[in-house]
Amino acid sequence: MRLTVHHRTRYTFDAPVVHALQRLHMTPKSTSGQSVLDWKMSYQGAHEQLQFDDHNMNTTTLIEIEPGVTEVIIDCDGTIETADNAGIIGRHAGHLPCWHFSGHTPLTRPGPRMRALAEKVERENDTLARLHALSNSVIDAVSYVKDRTDSNTKGEDALNSGEGVCQDHAHIFIGCARLLGIPARYVSGYLMMDDRVDQEAGHAWAEAHIDGLGWVGFDVSNQICPDERYIRVATGQDYAEAAPVKGISIGGGSADLNVELAVRRQEQTQSQNGQRQSQSNGSGTGSQSQSQLQQRQSQQDHFGSENAPDPQD
Repeated sequence: MRLTVHHRTRYTFDAPVVHALQRLHMTPKSTSGQSVLDWKMSYQGAHEQLQFDDHNMNTTTLIEIEPGVTEVIIDCDGTIETADNAGIIGRHAGHLPCWHFSGHTPLTRPGPRMRALAEKVERENDTLARLHALSNSVIDAVSYVKDRTDSNTKGEDALNSGEGVCQDHAHIFIGCARLLGIPARYVSGYLMMDDRVDQEAGHAWAEAHIDGLGWVGFDVSNQICPDERYIRVATGQDYAEAAPVKGISIGGGSADLNVELAVRRQEQTQSQNGQRQSQSNGSGTGSQSQSQLQQRQSQQDHFGSENAPDPQD
């Protein structure tokens, strides 16, 4: 499937900025299941300083806000060819060892509720079945409700409240998977909705490392393993490492955030099946079956101070 993305992030400050730097994770890479055909970033009120790969192999862009501005616009436009690999990314690669994703962070650190959730699925003998059961348990425990949590909400706190969005679902899943001895990481990216083009924000899900399969994605919010409608942009131990935008500023006061996001299938028609939930809203299409992933296994044994508001709340 060929997907096009238009993503505009607009910050409006209530006073002129004196000095500000922002770190962007807004450039997808060609990897298993996706090929970036073109991608362009442009700025108003800011200019690019440098671009590099960080310790998670994410394309990282540093921009400097121009002194005196009260508005900054970041535009991302591109085309990505995607394929349905049943959520399988494959063997671990990069600067960091796989065990790095077994340690807890402040956002994923488990408390009593997360420990109980992990114990609930521990009886499953098969790792893949255990992770699907965990995904089901998380969505049963935490209803998708917007504006109840923010980017600083810990997974344990979201679990205690029983409400959250995809970011919270991912953090709970990751923390529980690590309790079970399974390396897990956070993914930020895009999801083409079946029932709309325009969205309010990007999406987030989790990946877990399974022996024989490598990294496998789990979108807890939609109860599905990512397919050709998903675009991976950045990964990390948690949201803090994979966030689309992080920055520091002097002056500027507070800032309002507005996001325009459109993800569409290029030059093709498609049935409107409906989607259950994404970070912006929506509805799910059902869970990838365990048997489908197991069939893939035999084929893939050789996988060779932040003043600006958050764009992914």
